[in-house]
Amino acid sequence: MKRQSVFLIILTAALALLNAGAEPNTNVWIKTGLGNIKVEIYERQAPVTAANFLRYVDAGFFKEASFYRVVRLDNQPDNLVKIEVIQGGLRFGDGESPFPPVEHETTVKTGVLHKEGVISMARNAPGSATSEFFICVGDQPELDFGGKRNPDGQGFAAFGRVVEGMEIVRKIQQQPDEGQILKKKVIILDIQRIR
Repeated sequence: MKRQSVFLIILTAALALLNAGAEPNTNVWIKTGLGNIKVEIYERQAPVTAANFLRYVDAGFFKEASFYRVVRLDNQPDNLVKIEVIQGGLRFGDGESPFPPVEHETTVKTGVLHKEGVISMARNAPGSATSEFFICVGDQPELDFGGKRNPDGQGFAAFGRVVEGMEIVRKIQQQPDEGQILKKKVIILDIQRIR
């Protein structure tokens, strides 16, 4: 019993030392017309996807972007696998994005699952994500690798989590929609790193 206690103390101390030298994750404010959402970006766990999102942030492309799609249990009657998210971004068509699409980082690779408040990249085929993202309302395991929401089973690339402002996410999700598209987009005034 004493050996186990000593081992746990040593292990805890070693993990604390390893994490002490690690840079803290970047935080951003998503500033909207309905309020602000603070998001922690997981640069270590999802380096490719996080770097992609932050290059759009740093280039100022999200100024005047919008949240334009809301998915609730009541507005997806034809979907057997139901999810709850809000989606935003620049709404570029294929080939219009200023940056090329990025490699698909699955949830198996990153360990970042689609839980309440997780931010993730929207995509068509794996490796097609550019500027569109969504935030989970509640846990959404069908969006993880092996989930059934996307027929390819690859899931979506999660890369951070809301740490403040889930009430704003829910407020956006409850805005009037027509076929999941908001009747009045919620403007993203800007997304900025928090210094």
